[in-house]
Amino acid sequence: MCRLSAITSSEYISPMEPVIALETMKEGHDGSGLGLTLKDLGGEFEKLKQYPILSGICSTKGMETLDSFMKKSGFKLKHQWSPKIKPVKGIQARDFYFARAYDYPASYKHKSFEEKEDILMNTRLSLRKIGEKDQSIFAFSFFPDIITIKEVGDPLEIAEFFGLQKDTLKAKIILAQGRQNTNYAIYLYACHPFFIQGYSTMTNGENTAFVPIKEFLSSRGFAGYMGYNSDSEVFTHILHYIRKKLKYPLHYYKDVITPLKDSEIQNRKDAEALRLIKQSLRPLCIDGPNMVIGFTPEGYCFMVQDSKKLRPGIVGGVKGKYGLMSEECGLDKIIPNRDRSKDIFPMKYDMIIISPDAKEVKVWNQLQGQA
Repeated sequence: MCRLSAITSSEYISPMEPVIALETMKEGHDGSGLGLTLKDLGGEFEKLKQYPILSGICSTKGMETLDSFMKKSGFKLKHQWSPKIKPVKGIQARDFYFARAYDYPASYKHKSFEEKEDILMNTRLSLRKIGEKDQSIFAFSFFPDIITIKEVGDPLEIAEFFGLQKDTLKAKIILAQGRQNTNYAIYLYACHPFFIQGYSTMTNGENTAFVPIKEFLSSRGFAGYMGYNSDSEVFTHILHYIRKKLKYPLHYYKDVITPLKDSEIQNRKDAEALRLIKQSLRPLCIDGPNMVIGFTPEGYCFMVQDSKKLRPGIVGGVKGKYGLMSEECGLDKIIPNRDRSKDIFPMKYDMIIISPDAKEVKVWNQLQGQA
């Protein structure tokens, strides 16, 4: 199994905090990989929020290719972060790790944000295609106010390798996952968290409904629904499809991936809508066990279980800082002074939603249809 650690805060925090939580939960992951996605950035990126940030890894040859491609595409480099590498035994350093803020091409500066989102995604996908065959370029995310870091190895050792304990890199929302994907070879594109156009998720579990979900999403005609080196990547794409494409409220994510029985639906005020959703989006129904943590572009964070509820999950904290963890010991390490009686262990009908800046926690219950 994997272990998941997410923190949402009103103040900027170091990525070391969720990594330390992963270390506390170490018996639950095999130390084969670390993935970090940071949102609402502080430190050296705090004043660059309007610029998209390309996060990834390159070989020396790949960096030359990337620079040439970005220049031809009209993107101008504004700022670059690279970790101060500290050699750690067992971790093979690659040539370049980077998070680069760019100014948009001149032709896009006055276009809508939706149009900008599309060019950012298509640029990332193009770079991925160029570099994937020889692994000269890994492009994890390209979006304003987002940084993604991934590497193979023990999470704490990778954090030390990147020098994150001394780095100025900070954010208000951080997702961290310990262990690479279970069912595929260790590969950076299979490492959680996954990201698409402002949406990110990570999962502990096994998605046995992967194939029909992938086929449904791939048939939507949207370029971003691709890759699928992990059976968990579809959770991010379902979230994007539900919110971005269909414009559904966030809590309907739960109703789509784990639809109620017909006898349960009739008790909801929105029963007619739920029946139509269940009928039309049945291919997106998941089959776990899975526990999913994610965030939206607006800054909402959430935790949701599938109907089997066979993966651990806990949410707790204080106003202004909440943790979403696989295990209670991880939460104890990061927010020890919280009121533990208010900790939430979501069950199969629940979706925990935390508002931006960690102001409020609500439990959306499918049966009741209300928070």
